[in-house]
Amino acid sequence: MSDVTLIAQKRTETGSGVARRLRRDGRVPAVVYGLGSDTESVSVPARELDHILHSASGGNTLITLRVGTGNELALARQVHRHPVRGTVLHVDFVRVRADQTIEAEVPIQFVGEAEGVRNGGLFEQSLFAVTVEALPGAIPNAFEHDISAMVIGDAIHVRDLAVPAGVVVLQEDDAVVAHISQPRTAEEAEGAVEGEAVEGAEAPEAPAGDEGQE
Repeated sequence: MSDVTLIAQKRTETGSGVARRLRRDGRVPAVVYGLGSDTESVSVPARELDHILHSASGGNTLITLRVGTGNELALARQVHRHPVRGTVLHVDFVRVRADQTIEAEVPIQFVGEAEGVRNGGLFEQSLFAVTVEALPGAIPNAFEHDISAMVIGDAIHVRDLAVPAGVVVLQEDDAVVAHISQPRTAEEAEGAVEGEAVEGAEAPEAPAGDEGQE
C-alpha cells in the first residue's frame, strides 16, 4: 500500500458557508476521528486529495496526515462527492495504527481475455471487491486474476484469488466472483429485453437527492 503525506489545516469554524468558501479556495472540509481521540475539524488541499483517491491504492492509501506540528496515520473514509461534477465535498479521515489490523475493501481486477469469451461465452462478474483484514501497510491495491484459460462453464470463487501473507479475506471461500455462461439464444435475448422493458415501465420515479456537506 502507498504511504503519502497530506498537509491539513485545523478548522475553528463550521457551517455550509464556511465549507463553500473553503471549496472556492481549493480546499476540502474534513474531520479526523478514531482511536479514542477527539474528533478534529480540518481542511485539506483538494488537488492533492484527488490525486490520492485516484491513485492505484485509492481509498486504501495510508496517509500521514500532518495537523499542526503533529502527524496522524489515517485512511480516507466516507468520501462525499458532488452528484453531478464528481468533486469531493467532504471527507472523513479515520485514524489507524501501523501495528493494528483494520478492515478494508479491495477491488478485484481481471487480466487477459478468456478463451470462453472468444468462443462466444458471456463473462459475468458478480463480486467486484472483497473485504479483508490486515495491517494498514499490508492491504493490497487490488486482487488481480488471470482469466485467459477460462472456458464456458468455468467460475472464479473467492478461494481462487491470490491472497498475500498477512491478509485475511472475510468473504466466504465459495462465494462466486465471476463465471462464463453460455451465450443466450435470440429468443432468450428478446424475452429478457421485453421483461426489462415491462419492469422499467412499472418502476416508480426516484426522488432527487440532497447535496452538500459541511
